[in-house]
Amino acid sequence: MTTSELFFTLGSAAFFMLLVAYISYRLTRGKTQGVDEYFLAGRGLSGVFIAGSLLLTNLSAEQLIGLNGQSFMGNMSSMAWEVTAGLAAIIMAIYLLPKFLGLGISTLPEYLSHRYDETVRRMTVLLFLLGYMCVTIPSMLYSGGIAVLQLFDVPELFGLSYTQSLWLVVWVVGIIGAIYAIFGGLRAVAVSDTLNGIGLVFVGFLVPVLGFIALGDGNLLQGMKTIATVQPEKLNAIGSSTDAVPFFSIFTGILFANLFYWSLNQYVIQRVLGAKDLKEGQKGVLMTGFLKLLVPIFMLIPGIIAYHLYGNTLTSGDLSYPRLITELLPVSLMGFFLAVLLGAVFSSFNSLLNSIATLFVLDIYQPVFAKEASDEHLIRVSKWFGTIVALISFVIAPFLMYAPDGLWSLIRQFTGFFNIPILVIVLMGIFMKRIPAIAAKIVIVFHVFAYYLFVFGFKQLFGWDHGISYIHGYGILLVIEVLFMVFMGYRYPVVQSRKVNRRQSVELTPWKFAIPVSILLCTSIIWTYVLFSKIGLASAAGIVSIWFWPVTLGLVIATIVLWRVSLNAWEAKYRTYLEEEYRQAE
Repeated sequence: MTTSELFFTLGSAAFFMLLVAYISYRLTRGKTQGVDEYFLAGRGLSGVFIAGSLLLTNLSAEQLIGLNGQSFMGNMSSMAWEVTAGLAAIIMAIYLLPKFLGLGISTLPEYLSHRYDETVRRMTVLLFLLGYMCVTIPSMLYSGGIAVLQLFDVPELFGLSYTQSLWLVVWVVGIIGAIYAIFGGLRAVAVSDTLNGIGLVFVGFLVPVLGFIALGDGNLLQGMKTIATVQPEKLNAIGSSTDAVPFFSIFTGILFANLFYWSLNQYVIQRVLGAKDLKEGQKGVLMTGFLKLLVPIFMLIPGIIAYHLYGNTLTSGDLSYPRLITELLPVSLMGFFLAVLLGAVFSSFNSLLNSIATLFVLDIYQPVFAKEASDEHLIRVSKWFGTIVALISFVIAPFLMYAPDGLWSLIRQFTGFFNIPILVIVLMGIFMKRIPAIAAKIVIVFHVFAYYLFVFGFKQLFGWDHGISYIHGYGILLVIEVLFMVFMGYRYPVVQSRKVNRRQSVELTPWKFAIPVSILLCTSIIWTYVLFSKIGLASAAGIVSIWFWPVTLGLVIATIVLWRVSLNAWEAKYRTYLEEEYRQAE
């Protein structure tokens, strides 16, 4: 890249980033005075902004680099983390969201204080804070820094060492992202996320299109035919025990991890809790499920294209996506791509920062130290706390370069410390009113120690490697903890369940098409797996096997039948069920 091209890239990137910032400012100006506005966008987000913010909050640089790297080295099995998220979205939209909006809660730990007690609330907040501050937030900054370094060769441009360049990029990206979160509040985050999300989808589709054209020597269709007929096994998403994600781990761990992430993870559900009403919340969540079905196209397919283009010339699969960008993307779009890439990093970072400040202020500071504090005081404390967390994250992030098993594995391993126990105590608390608070406390403490032993401890302390994936560990510990809570519910039942103080603040009429669209999403997930299987594009017999079209037709017929049934019968029953739920809770 010449000096003029570099300045053009940086200038155009700055232009697009400033444009997003200006639009976000215009749409949110004068709307950050109250706590509800600052933390929950005044409970006024529409479905489009919810979906856009959820998507970009979830997608970040480590996925662009990491998922494409895994498909380059293996096959499409890693798409399980993305595609099956739609199932969790359905559970959230149909079952959990009406409950959360009906309670009028601002955070998940607030619900746990109603269901169990304040100690469970504090323990859960502590899990969230440590997980976000020590691993999740620094990993977002680190992955963004790595992506920028790989794409633009910052060490050579500025005459710095690799380590110095990483520290520079992490601090620059972090400071800009923190400004959105700390001074703008959730509405600014949601608006900027949606705008950047549009850009990400555009670039996400453009890269594989350019890749197919390059692979087909100028012919798009020929390039698509090449990856379907030359080593088609790389398009197989049904992973074996030796692949990155074994297929059956979807049912033992990934579904539970996704259910936590999309239904109970504070920095994700905070957007949904900010919905203007139940209809918009359901639309936003289900729309996100459909958008996740597009992720394999721009986060796995490019890695396979790079495999066909560059073969063994790359020393690491993580270099595949940056190589495609630098060689295929025109210089005129490099600035736009950089803006979108940084926008994805900003989104994940500022979303986490906004949520960690929300958890601290609303679940620790206000109820313990300042019950009568004004909104202005709480927002001021939030900004100070967010600044401190940001600075800590800036220091921790560069040290992730020393992670022994890579960033992708590190994030998911450490997330296991808090996702499963929170999932267990929330769902069991909803389904069984007899379970006492002590059961939730024991589960939290037990899980932290048991998960450490399962993933790290046995090998570190005793030199024993059991050879079982940490993903399976999710499911094993979940079963143990669920059985324990059931036992405690029957052995030491709560005599009188705690009264939940409802403060409904939005309209709770469900979306008429919530169930039909959920059915369509479910069958779309199944079809996506059919497409990327030996029945579909991974078939050795041709582009697809003879079974692909009959199976597709069967899914279409099943979808049409279930859609009609749901509109004629299930939708009315669902509405009646929710109305009865609200009456019983009042």
